[in-house]
Amino acid sequence: MTLRNALMLSLVATGVFLAGNAGADSTKSELEKSPRHGEWVKVTAADAHVVNAFVVYPEVKKPATAIIVIHEIFGLTDWIRLVADRLAAEGFVAICPDLLSGMGPDGGGTESFASGDDVRRAIRDLSPDRVTAELDAVLKYVSELPSTNEKVAVSGFCWGGKQTFSYAVHSDEIVGAFVFYGAEPPAEDIPKLSAPVYGFYGESDNRINATIDATKAAADAANVTYEPVIYEGVGHAFLRRGMAENANEAQQSATKAAWKRWVSLLQGL
Repeated sequence: MTLRNALMLSLVATGVFLAGNAGADSTKSELEKSPRHGEWVKVTAADAHVVNAFVVYPEVKKPATAIIVIHEIFGLTDWIRLVADRLAAEGFVAICPDLLSGMGPDGGGTESFASGDDVRRAIRDLSPDRVTAELDAVLKYVSELPSTNEKVAVSGFCWGGKQTFSYAVHSDEIVGAFVFYGAEPPAEDIPKLSAPVYGFYGESDNRINATIDATKAAADAANVTYEPVIYEGVGHAFLRRGMAENANEAQQSATKAAWKRWVSLLQGL
């Protein structure tokens, strides 16, 4: 058995290898074959704006901790929904909102845009207040589900990682925040954190990593929890890349380690 195959088998065994390859067809197939219950729901924000979201439920006997999964700058993709499905496989209720709901042609969401560039431009036009208001609504929705307990965490990737950190500054209701290679808020906002923040970063991603030390120093000075981990041999978006069929050994290893850490921290909340 090759080293690559052995590592893949290890990832499958631990529930980390989220998809056989990163192609759209394979990801969609993985979602369609999932034994877990996933459904689209509509969440109404305080300004009456309706957010479309995808919820996946674990197969458990008791109410579960919930986690909000915030998408990348690419919008709500099948990959993000697959991450939510795998979190449900680990025992959590996962909800991923489409923060472009109503922003596309004819009032559509991510799926209605003609190109990836159009999606990225629309996301850049989202105001911080709107994003916060919609996350507030999603948090309220998921926390009131009969199948969830009182604990709601938030997570996100890249652009979504930045929104995760910003939302942790804003909200005193979440129990934890998981930032995957997202930019940190200004250092003066760090003392506002009321929940622990856990960071996941690739070693070769200085655009994001350049402010980690200052953020950590601000968190320590304010006596709030910010625990960043930098994964060796990988760059930005390493979790998505580590799931791809052509992922190298470092990407696969980082994905396995990050997923194991994420699940362990969630279970400890």
